Amino acid sequence: MNTVNQRIIDAVIARAEKVCPDSLELIGVYGSVATGDEYAKSDLDLLILIRDDEGFRLGMGMILEDIGIGYDIYCTRMEWLRGDAECHHAQLSKLMDSQIVYIKNQEAYEELLKLREQAKAFLRSDDRFERVEEQIKQAKQYFAEACLTDKLSRVRMNACGVIVSLLSAVMLYHGDYFRRGTKRTFDELARLPLDKCFSDDLRAIPLCEDADGLRRLMRSLINYVTAHTAREKTLAQPCADNISGTYEEICSNWRNKVEEAADNADAYSSFMNMCFLQNMIDDIAQDVDIGSVDLMENYDPDCLRNNVLLYDRFLAGYETVYEKAGIRVNRFADVDQFFKSYTE
Repeated sequence: MNTVNQRIIDAVIARAEKVCPDSLELIGVYGSVATGDEYAKSDLDLLILIRDDEGFRLGMGMILEDIGIGYDIYCTRMEWLRGDAECHHAQLSKLMDSQIVYIKNQEAYEELLKLREQAKAFLRSDDRFERVEEQIKQAKQYFAEACLTDKLSRVRMNACGVIVSLLSAVMLYHGDYFRRGTKRTFDELARLPLDKCFSDDLRAIPLCEDADGLRRLMRSLINYVTAHTAREKTLAQPCADNISGTYEEICSNWRNKVEEAADNADAYSSFMNMCFLQNMIDDIAQDVDIGSVDLMENYDPDCLRNNVLLYDRFLAGYETVYEKAGIRVNRFADVDQFFKSYTE
């Protein structure tokens, strides 16, 4: 470590002794200085772990004019590291790789080591795939924002959000995290089994000069990562425990509304209620093998009566799923028959 960096660390320790002697827990070094990837103008990334809010008095941004380098002396609370250990993103180098150069509180150091082991275990577990889904969902939100603005600067910023989210998604999917800075992104991606098209699209975004082109690239990146991280899921077979009552609910909720919409030439109502049906089918199909059903592919805006027929064809097919599962549809001739059966 060079003299300037060591002097900065010594200054933090000396200031802590003066203004908040019970607040400083430990100091670590991460980033380019720790990885040996520094260049002449590299700053110093410090993990300054503090016990309480008094410790924030150690924070300071400053510029050393003689060497032309700006520094951000930034403080971190233990609860923030606990959040990092839950791996909601893949920028975990501060937690995982900081080289500890000063320890004031041994218990804090031991907790840091435990958090590192916790994060390692999480990255090996299937729980990480939930984080992957979170990051892809975040990327889609950025993409939606990019589609809602015509301002090129905002589209570019949303493209950045898409990139950050998707990079975390692919890293977490492979149980890994970023250890080095932005300039080494493609070096780090190289250790993952990713198609060249992914890196090509990433490199194309900074060079793109129009909003539509950026949106196309974002869409391509999202679709690639979604497919790359898709996991085969074993669906349950239909049985009374997982689909009983769904036929009746589907019939009750929207069937007659679709017919009413056809009678009234109400395309909006027909469309919305068919979509509600499709949503419920999709929800069931996430966990139960009821077959592939895509009603909205055949939705007919010109002849709403066809949508009623489409609905009834689905119900007929779904009743066969019921039968194979050993379930009978609850049908009664009239309310008296229902009352007798229901109250017995």
